Amino acid sequence: MRIRWLRALLSTASLALISAGGHAADFPTKPIRLVVGFAPGGASDIVARVLQPELQKRLGQPIVIDNRPGANGNIANDVVARAEPDGYTLLLGNPGPLVFNPFLYKQVPVDPAKAFAAVTQLTESPMVIVVPANSPLRSLSDLIARAKAKPGGLSYGSAGNGSSMHLAAATLQMRTGAPLVHVPYKGSGPAITDLLAGQLDFMPDSRSTTMPFVRDGRLRPLAVTSDRRVTDLPDVPTVAEAGVPGFKVTTWLGVVAPAGTPQPVVQRLSEAFADALKQPAVKTRLDELGTYTVGSTPEAFTKAMDRERQEARELVQKTGMSIE
Repeated sequence: MRIRWLRALLSTASLALISAGGHAADFPTKPIRLVVGFAPGGASDIVARVLQPELQKRLGQPIVIDNRPGANGNIANDVVARAEPDGYTLLLGNPGPLVFNPFLYKQVPVDPAKAFAAVTQLTESPMVIVVPANSPLRSLSDLIARAKAKPGGLSYGSAGNGSSMHLAAATLQMRTGAPLVHVPYKGSGPAITDLLAGQLDFMPDSRSTTMPFVRDGRLRPLAVTSDRRVTDLPDVPTVAEAGVPGFKVTTWLGVVAPAGTPQPVVQRLSEAFADALKQPAVKTRLDELGTYTVGSTPEAFTKAMDRERQEARELVQKTGMSIE
């Protein structure tokens, strides 16, 4: 009886391996849905649409971009975590939904560390602290001084509670003592719209979103959040140079699949994304937007997120940030 049971178990396992291998060899055979947890017009959405044509060439199937904004990416996380782990539903996310949310919310629909399999890190980007062109603020020191002097402080927008922009400004507030009022949006696109309209005082955001408005003169950059200046803004100081030593906050975008997606499928997707990022048209466009391309392996992206989760836990504990 035991021998027959073992034979049946081995047969089932063999069939599963053959099925997974066959599935990976044929993959993909239908459109792939790329879920973006933020509104159209923001950094995540822009990068998804830049990559879309090249991904379609490499995978031979349509890439359908599905924007699911809200709850700092938790809505999109839930959608993808519940999807079939077959490689046909992917999530494009940033450090908010993929790293920080479990430390910021009392409860999240899914734990990203357990719910997803890393595919690749797409980009890394310093953020730029910007103000409207007609703002009287000419430097970061002006901003900090004005925030301290103005009753109630200064307001800033972000792509949502717990987004990279929120974390950058909260870190700035913690380091300087300047009162800064957070106004969360469902994506950086709507926040930029209100900033341009003068309804917000400033905003830290990715270069992919801010640079078009910096170039056309509608936004003024005050500082970059990396530890070194960036090539397309050589005269703009880092936050550290502007008077906050040791300050560094960057953001990134990456792709994950539901946990349990066959490894050969994950590898196929990772290679397709990495190859798309290398294409001159894509690289040039992302360079223009101020975003560095990465295209890491699933293993490297997994390690990077694990490391950032430890750092996120410590940052949230120090700042006392939370989201109800």
